[in-house]
Amino acid sequence: MAEPRNRYSTVSLILHWLIAALVVTQVVLIAAHEWTEGPISREFVNIHKSVGLSILVLTLGRLGWRIANPAIPLPDALPRWQKLLARATHVLFYVFLIAMPLVGWAASSAAGREILWFGLFQWPLLPVGGGRETAGALMDLHETAAKLLITLVVLHIIGALKHHFVDRDNVLHRMIPWIPRRP
Repeated sequence: MAEPRNRYSTVSLILHWLIAALVVTQVVLIAAHEWTEGPISREFVNIHKSVGLSILVLTLGRLGWRIANPAIPLPDALPRWQKLLARATHVLFYVFLIAMPLVGWAASSAAGREILWFGLFQWPLLPVGGGRETAGALMDLHETAAKLLITLVVLHIIGALKHHFVDRDNVLHRMIPWIPRRP
């Protein structure tokens, strides 16, 4: 019988950390947009749109990879409620990382604002009407989702640190290659 995997695949690790870095980049870009004015502020928004659509594509790729390569089983010693919470958290990450870029894309589309993906090509707009009013409502939803996603990220990090420093299990080892496996 094959020994169970105790670490995520290289593809899973790359996608996890790349998407995480891009989410942090999004927060920095919006902060930079809010701290500046004029053309530079607008450029931060344009980059934010490109990064957001990249997150959408990468998350869809990660979801496909995850379907083809199921998650590593959580430790048997983990209480059932923690296993359920971990699975719910991962599902919520997928929901937010897909829904947020879609809502932002729909807002730009409703307002008729072009999306120039990293200055390379025009990203097609969605067939969404409604003008500024619809775009504003969608942006309100996008911003609320961003706050919820940030909260989810913080809770995810706290949970990972709890596993490492309190439970002293190998859950964090599964996603951070340089952390040695505990016996």
